Amino acid sequence: MNSNLPDDWSPADNPYSIALSESSWLRATVALTVARMHGDDVQVGWFSSRQIDARTLVVALRQLLAAVKLERIALTDLGMDPAVITALDDAEQVFLDALPNIKHVRDGLTHFEDWARGRGSGPQKDARKTADPRDVARDFWSFGYDPLTDTVTMGPFTISVSAAVPAANALCDAIYAATREVDQRSTAELRDQVVQALTDATIPCTPPQDPVLVSQGHDMRVWLSFNLSSVPGGEHKELAERVATVTAHAGLRLTSSAFPEAQDIAERLVTGEPLRVERNGP
Repeated sequence: MNSNLPDDWSPADNPYSIALSESSWLRATVALTVARMHGDDVQVGWFSSRQIDARTLVVALRQLLAAVKLERIALTDLGMDPAVITALDDAEQVFLDALPNIKHVRDGLTHFEDWARGRGSGPQKDARKTADPRDVARDFWSFGYDPLTDTVTMGPFTISVSAAVPAANALCDAIYAATREVDQRSTAELRDQVVQALTDATIPCTPPQDPVLVSQGHDMRVWLSFNLSSVPGGEHKELAERVATVTAHAGLRLTSSAFPEAQDIAERLVTGEPLRVERNGP
């Protein structure tokens, strides 16, 4: 846990960011396990390291779909443009097309207590309509990685290990793109809030000629600075103090990227330093 987070922080504030974070961990897990599976096999007690990694790989790939689910829920709750959600849905389908049996392979692996008895859901449930559970269990059993075919198998279901890394990368890129859309919208809304607060206080902030500049950076942050050439020298301090007061009353805070704890906000504006604009609270 980041010790710089406020005491009232909660992952529920930004679940789309949690989806991105988890997908990044899972992408790395997929890359690591595939690299080890394609490397030298190591004996770990009675077990092959490749077979151990195959189990980890399957779970990581399936969990990427959980990250997509969380991202989709967050996008819907935020009322994002349907096109953003559609792009994520399309990326998920491409992932499933590349690894069509990932759900069944993962289910057989993680629900072995049911699959070993032929009592699993999904395909085992369908098979029980015409076969005894004991026979179903046998037909759907035997998990393993075959280095010759580079595939992982659970009963009749197979996934390609060589397809895992590109599929995971593409899906994670889609989650990142969706998250960036949220950040871009949030940044634009924050910039509009800053401009409105300044405008209501009759502080000119229309680029490029007005004395106060409010910019939306490539870093997904909003920056406020002075166009010093547009402000008479004797008015710098007064304008800076007005800006600091107006933004504070609007529930915003100005911070220095160089000195985040600095309190001399007006003085920093006077020197021409761009200050980051943030909302107070979650």
